[in-house]
Amino acid sequence: MRLTAAALISLAWGNTFSKEISITTRLEQAAREQLARQAETAGLAEAQFTVNVATPRAAPPCARPVEIEAVDTRTPARMRFAVLCPDAGGWKYEYVLRASVSALVAVAAAPLAAGQTLTAQDVTLERRDVTTLSDTIGSAEAATGQATRRSLRAGEVLRQAQLSAPILVKRGEAVVMLARFEALEISTAGEALDAGALHALVRVRNLANGRVVRMRVIAPGTVEPAEIARSAQP
Repeated sequence: MRLTAAALISLAWGNTFSKEISITTRLEQAAREQLARQAETAGLAEAQFTVNVATPRAAPPCARPVEIEAVDTRTPARMRFAVLCPDAGGWKYEYVLRASVSALVAVAAAPLAAGQTLTAQDVTLERRDVTTLSDTIGSAEAATGQATRRSLRAGEVLRQAQLSAPILVKRGEAVVMLARFEALEISTAGEALDAGALHALVRVRNLANGRVVRMRVIAPGTVEPAEIARSAQP
């Protein structure tokens, strides 16, 4: 069967368009996979992505399947990927992809004052655009118990930089030095020589013998020997 010139041109354009679409699809898939890994590392809940190739271009022929590699994926709004042709004397082109990311993140359920310790009623989860945010909190539980560094508006996305662990032991205050071994529990009075948040290591003076030891903060006004593994606690 003979093909007319118009048919040959149409076929050639069709093959080029098909190849471009295929590369575009593979680039977007590679970007989605990279974003999913980043979202998992960041602890984002139910992350969703939109991705598009910002610099589409038709690729030259390649006898073997092209390879996709990430060049720079630090900023979702401008990700760079390379497409490589593994043929001898093959080619390599870079593409820019733009992505947006949304996820369920912790937000302030009501106005919060600076220094306020968050309770379960102060935090709610909402889907927000987090494309440009790197330190969001993926669960209400992770924010509960922390204290605000500044005042926050209702509905404002909570970020790690805005929160800090509350101080449970203050320098110079009386503390309970608690030691547990199996069913045995021993406590004695001490004086904190350092301030500390939950799980922080502080120096404590044993008031019974005057010895200074390193202890771990486990509750307000309560410490335990630093050498006790947390995983072994009841």
